Amino acid sequence: MSVTTVALLTAGGLAPCLSSAVGGLIERYTEIAPDVRIIAYRNGYAGLLTGDSVEVSDEVRAAAGRLHAFGGSPIGNSRVKLTNVADCVKRGLVQPGQDPLHVAAEQLSRDGVDVLHTIGGDDTNGTAADLAAYLRTNDYRLTVVGLPKTIDNDVVPIRQSLGAWTAAEQGALYARNVIAEHSSNPRMLVVHEVMGRHCGWLTAATALAHHQWVRRAQFAEWLENSAVRWDVHAVFVPERPFDIAEEARRLRTIMDEQDGVNLFISEGAGVAEIVAAMEAAGEEVPRDPFGHVQLDKINPGQWFAKQFAAELGADKVLVQKSGYFSRSAAANEADLTLIREFTTYAVEAALRGESGVIGQDEERGDELRAIEFERILGGKAFDTSASWFTELLGELGQA
Repeated sequence: MSVTTVALLTAGGLAPCLSSAVGGLIERYTEIAPDVRIIAYRNGYAGLLTGDSVEVSDEVRAAAGRLHAFGGSPIGNSRVKLTNVADCVKRGLVQPGQDPLHVAAEQLSRDGVDVLHTIGGDDTNGTAADLAAYLRTNDYRLTVVGLPKTIDNDVVPIRQSLGAWTAAEQGALYARNVIAEHSSNPRMLVVHEVMGRHCGWLTAATALAHHQWVRRAQFAEWLENSAVRWDVHAVFVPERPFDIAEEARRLRTIMDEQDGVNLFISEGAGVAEIVAAMEAAGEEVPRDPFGHVQLDKINPGQWFAKQFAAELGADKVLVQKSGYFSRSAAANEADLTLIREFTTYAVEAALRGESGVIGQDEERGDELRAIEFERILGGKAFDTSASWFTELLGELGQA
């Protein structure tokens, strides 16, 4: 396949890989196909629909390596679903009567794009799948190659999504400072809410990273400065049922002995119960353009705090969310290695004319390949039987 023009876009929420992935793609094309023109659509699919693109100049190519040191996205993000016509019209991205998929296809054609790289999570790559199917059905000659970005690490069938390792590391750093607040008030209940709508992987990995730090740290073991006081006392994820009354009894003992309790909860834990209660009360459940419950508006962390505060006899409750802190970080060394591997393969696949989402295919022996778009799904459940997680729960007394 002859490739003359490549386009990049990032979409959805942020993750500690977007800037690096953009930089990695630019670097790899410059290295092995320097004559290929590269453009970037600003603000994700919104920029594609409105034709808002920028040329990747020689100066940008020369400085692309600097992008590995930053979080965020250098080309901007948005949440746009091309099959949600009403939302695209409402936001002024297309005119009434227009099909966003057709508008996007025509823009790509006008821009002479041969390869479109999408960097995002399951929603972004689901939209890429819709676009790829439309292009194929309507005889547009275009290769679409996605990169899996999500700190939830919940994309089927991809073993490890870009940015998730960094998000867990950064969430643990955030927790370290938040938990230090326990010394500001007796009988403190600290609720650390971690991102993860359907999947508890990030909450579990964040709790593990914090617990490992506690085990390495050299505490004075004097009053408030003790390992058990700073540690995780419970982890709640959507995939693992729990008995509130039983947990409250266990945690009350810790509160009485340590003068505080630290909980790590996934933002998706307890959501079914919260939504059911809202609907039973006749309240409207806020949802985004993809139909997802807007978790920031229903506050799962506050719900958990309310369930436990009285039972634990907490004098003060502190609910803190690490999501925006952790997802905006620059990629760590582990993720940088993975990003380099994925972007290298992505460029090679694009030059071969091979569409798909790059990842280690769990259903094909973890082979790194361009996974067919129709096989990409969100909401992969966290395996709570994983040995590292069961060992963590055992050490916390929550098994």
